[in-house]
Amino acid sequence: MSDEPGDGSHEPHVACGAEGAARARIALGKPPPELLERLFATLPIRDTRVIVGPQVGEDAAVLDIGDRYLIATVDPITFVAEEIGWYAVHINANDLAVRGARPAWFLMTLLLPDGQADETLLADIFAQVRDACGAVGATLVGGHTEVTAAVGRPVLAGTMLGEVEKDRLVTTTGARVGDAVLLSKGIAIEGASILAREFGGRLRARGLDPETLERARAFVRWPGISVLPDAQAAVAASPVHAMHDPTEGGLATGLWELAQAAHVGLCVDGDAIPILPECRTLCKALDLDPLGLIASGALLLTCPQTGVEAILGAWASRGIAGAVIGAVTPPDEDCRLRWHGSEGRLPRFARDEVARLFDEGRQVPTA
Repeated sequence: MSDEPGDGSHEPHVACGAEGAARARIALGKPPPELLERLFATLPIRDTRVIVGPQVGEDAAVLDIGDRYLIATVDPITFVAEEIGWYAVHINANDLAVRGARPAWFLMTLLLPDGQADETLLADIFAQVRDACGAVGATLVGGHTEVTAAVGRPVLAGTMLGEVEKDRLVTTTGARVGDAVLLSKGIAIEGASILAREFGGRLRARGLDPETLERARAFVRWPGISVLPDAQAAVAASPVHAMHDPTEGGLATGLWELAQAAHVGLCVDGDAIPILPECRTLCKALDLDPLGLIASGALLLTCPQTGVEAILGAWASRGIAGAVIGAVTPPDEDCRLRWHGSEGRLPRFARDEVARLFDEGRQVPTA
């Protein structure tokens, strides 16, 4: 595979019929969105205070608690063990940020592998959680910590709660035909950091220089995996119709999720997508597509064309890079990718490119 985005070779296979679906193997990573939709449809919403429940493309639940909304999300960290506490807080805070909400309360379930856990490791993870909570303005309010033989490396599942005024709620479903599609920072911040941290040995063997690997490792801190400043600056500068956090499955999956949630099409300019140089280099070395690489740290949003300059200016004033990468189109126009003068369907990835490395013994992560 090329390091250039979007060759369209990742259309997921979906088994046909109930029997086929029941027997189909679910690959490492997120289950197919079609399967999740079917499962969500079996879960009735019995409480009228649930404003947004489980839905493909929506980042967090929205609950009516009177004069404002309570926003709730949960996300585990499984691809990386280093700085797992920092990752967990920011990844969960991102899901609230794209709702326009303020992170407030964090809970964590921390599972440590038997035989590898010690007081130093536990203290280090708690310090990461403490520092990350301080960075997003949240407080650790509880959770569960356990040493168990059920995991082979640390796993941290976080839950973040926060609040937003009712007139400031943003959802993925809000994208409107004619909106501009903006992306902050670039891709793939989290993915490149994971590759450098977990597959460093393979990358060094393929000739990557230590400086490139070290810069990519540091992406978790700079430009950083948090989109909270990006979201706060955007909603303060202009009306924002939709925001989304492109995580597992990369930018391409985030764009498909946005289109699916809002029942719209998209026209994406591949030449305008900012691919970080380190990410491009690592993806080329490992034969990965940057569009399908877990992309936490980049904020995807849609806004009226009249708000574009205000948002880009607000980001620039805070040292946040940004780009217009496309436009929202009618649903019958599907999701299209323009690239080097040609146009085709935006690629869909059956699973994240990092998951593809981990799966089926294709690659053993080495530090």
